[in-house]
Order: sequence, then structure tokens, then C-alpha cells
Amino acid sequence: QGQLVESGGGLVQAGGSLRLSCAASGGTFSMYAMGWFRQAPGKERAVVAAISRSGRTTYYADSLKGRITISRDNAKNTLYLQMNTLTPQDTAVYYCAAKTVVYAGGTYYLDKDDYRYWGRGTQVTVSS
Repeated sequence: QGQLVESGGGLVQAGGSLRLSCAASGGTFSMYAMGWFRQAPGKERAVVAAISRSGRTTYYADSLKGRITISRDNAKNTLYLQMNTLTPQDTAVYYCAAKTVVYAGGTYYLDKDDYRYWGRGTQVTVSS
């Protein structure tokens, strides 16, 4: 059973940066396609970024493209999300998610229903 724990959230001023981390345990991290999602109050959980098992293929939501970078370190069982030039509209709870992928392809997944394992989330608050 995969377990995921996010960290790195907090309060930051507009224009600032944060680096979120997601530590995985209880499974084989290198077999997981991973994703970052966020959920603001009153809104649905939406994909922010996704990455394939190997890390060679990535996806970014249009609204965040150019300001964020998803990466992974399979040796450290850790997923990252670097976020720059943050705005108040980025305020949300950020979740990491994992999906076991048996084949060694370059696929990432965008639908939250594709993911089996979820962390509890980390709050990101951007003040204006």
C-alpha cells in the first residue's frame, strides 16, 4: 500500500516561491506515475502537473505553465513541485497522488480518478 506525505506548503507573499515535496513509502516509487493536484475552497480538485514513471514525460496545467516544475527523484522516493511567481489565485490545498503503472512507458495521467494513492495535502496560501 502506497503512502504519500506532502510537505513544503505555507504562507507566502504574491510573487514568492515554494517547493512542495511528496515522500512516498510502502510501495515501489519507480512504478508510480505521479501527479500534483490542488483544491481551492468551493472548487473541484484539479490537476496541476503530472509526471511519468521515469520522469521523462511531464504535463502542466495551462494556467500554471511556465511558473511550475514537477520532478521526481526515484532514488529518494520523492516527488517535487517547484512553484514560482505565486499569485493569490494559487491558494489551495495541494495533493500528490500516485498510480501504479506496470509497463515502463512515458505515460502521465490527468484524471484524479486514475490515481489510487493520495496524500493528505499541504496548504498553500498566497497573500496579496
